[in-house]
Amino acid sequence: MLGFLNLNKSPGFTSHDCVAKVRRLLHLKQVGHGGTLDPDATGVLPIALGRATRLLQFLPPDKAYHGTIKLGMTTTTDDLAGEVISRNPVDSTLLDPATISQALLQFHGKIDQIPPKYSAIQVAGKRLYDLARSNIDVDIPVRQVEIFEIKILAWRSGEFPELDVEIACGAGTYIRSIARDLGAVLGTGGTLAALTRTRSAGFSLDTSITLDQLATLLEKQPETQLTTWQPISPQIALRHLPQVILPAPLAKRWTQGQKIPHAPIINLSGEFIRIAGEDGNLLGISQVLGNPLREPEELNPELVVLGPKVVLEPGTKN
Repeated sequence: MLGFLNLNKSPGFTSHDCVAKVRRLLHLKQVGHGGTLDPDATGVLPIALGRATRLLQFLPPDKAYHGTIKLGMTTTTDDLAGEVISRNPVDSTLLDPATISQALLQFHGKIDQIPPKYSAIQVAGKRLYDLARSNIDVDIPVRQVEIFEIKILAWRSGEFPELDVEIACGAGTYIRSIARDLGAVLGTGGTLAALTRTRSAGFSLDTSITLDQLATLLEKQPETQLTTWQPISPQIALRHLPQVILPAPLAKRWTQGQKIPHAPIINLSGEFIRIAGEDGNLLGISQVLGNPLREPEELNPELVVLGPKVVLEPGTKN
């Protein structure tokens, strides 16, 4: 099996739990996920199947979320799963969406962010959440992340007001950190109350399916003894990458690890592209290697996932 599953993760499962369940449902050992979601978070969790696990690194990096930020409260994990550190009722007459919108401007563009203490970031070879559970204090490295857009969706006032936001961001962004840091900017404290990922790696929530739905789709139909579910083709998942189709003889050489001369591809030297066979199936990923004369460039086999279907003439040998 070679392809992807656009999984809608339910609350209460870790990303690794989801991978284990997909393995059992599909009777497949080689399963991986892209972009970890916290156990209480829901939404899009891209799952790679078979040799597609090697393609996860080439999926689009952008992500989008709907989140709820609760103000007036801080926790050890920067979400409601952690222990409460402080609870300070907010004078909601001093806050309104306009004030918060102004504060959110600080979180647009490329920003420095400190990940939560309870996160999968490694420091000195150990996960931060393991160090935190052992009460070991470490300096958490600051990371630069990119926020493309933050939009207020709803505002609910009260002693502990809640703010619903839509966030589009680059890879590695922690929404829990945004909730914590927004609370610090407003002087109220803040924590993440709910989170749904609406887009990840080119997959969107409106076309995702749950584990229960997958199990139903995998039930064989009595009439045909076939299932109604098929994995998402790598050609669809990687459609953001330019593509070169190789004729059968060149495709065979490329899948065997040979660099293939190719006419210059404008502005793509050093970039990754899809390589497909004449049948339209993805063979793998290539890096375009330019040379000073720009004639010809070479297609370097960066990753081969599928051999070409080469049709031989009668009497010829492979």
